[in-house]
Parts: sequence; structure tokens; C-alpha cells
Amino acid sequence: MLVTVTGFGSVWRRRLGRHANAVRPLAAGAYYNTTGVEVNGTIRTRPRIIGHARFNGAGGFDRNYPARMLDRVFECEEPTVWQGQNKILFKRLLRDAERPDRFLVVVHPPETGPIRVGAGWKSDDVFLVAFSEWRDRQELMLLMPAYGWLRSDVGTFFLEPSPRRPWTARLQIGVRQGG
Repeated sequence: MLVTVTGFGSVWRRRLGRHANAVRPLAAGAYYNTTGVEVNGTIRTRPRIIGHARFNGAGGFDRNYPARMLDRVFECEEPTVWQGQNKILFKRLLRDAERPDRFLVVVHPPETGPIRVGAGWKSDDVFLVAFSEWRDRQELMLLMPAYGWLRSDVGTFFLEPSPRRPWTARLQIGVRQGG
């Protein structure tokens, strides 16, 4: 499965490679990204749905410049649920951009309005990786196909791929159908 990263969650963790005394121990490390919200001035996970995206240093992920990984396409495993946690493994960064099967999207209410996670809040083809919430703060990490949608208090947002760069996409508000 091919996935473009459009955003990252607020919380990062890392695990060094097994051979910490190797020449490049961080290159063999794993980097875990998940959602978080500000609680009393500090970012905390506050998970409602536990999950993460895992990036391997050996697969081309550059921990020093995560912003350079945005709008890049990765070869990934299919998302899984293991011991009650949602997970997706980003195995390898592709050299050249290709049309992805899914997009990793991170959603914040200041851009979309509050999201009421429950029945009918997203299209069936959207996979919720992680969800953190505390009081009026939320952060959601989703795997979305092109034209997948989610509904907030503001309206319905569709993931619209760029016509010129189809490996990139952005959430766009659409006209809400019905009540």
C-alpha cells in the first residue's frame, strides 16, 4: 500500500536500533508518531483511540527533518489492530512520487471544527489510527483515500487530491447534504 504523509501528530517517541553501539544506531531506529493535545501547557496523548504510525530510520525517514517527509509517498503495510491498538508501518520512502492508495491526515478542530467521533462521522473507507481528546481539544490521525470524508460541527470535509500533483491532497469543506 502506498501512503502520502500530509501531516504528523503532536507526539513522537523513538526506539533505538538493537545495536546501539553501531556506526549509525539512529538509522536503524524506529520513530512512533501519534496524537496529542495541550494539557496545562504540555502536549499529552490523552488517547480516546490508541494507535500510532511507525517510521523506520532505515526506510528513508529522516528524524532530523520530519517536515521534509510531508507530501512524500511511502510504501506501507496495511493498517492493523494489535492488542487493541491501531497501527500502520511506514516501511520505505519512495524515491519518486506515485499516486498513493491512502493519505495520512492529521485533523485539528481549529481547522475543521469539533468532531464527534461516533456513528456517521466519517466515510467507511477512512481508518482512524489515533484520537486524543481533552476538554475542547482534539487531534485525530486518519488514513484516508482520495475523496474520503469526515463530518464535523462545521460541515463535511472531503480529501481532495491536487490535479497537478496527485500524490498530494488537502481537506476541503463541501456542501453538507441533508440535515
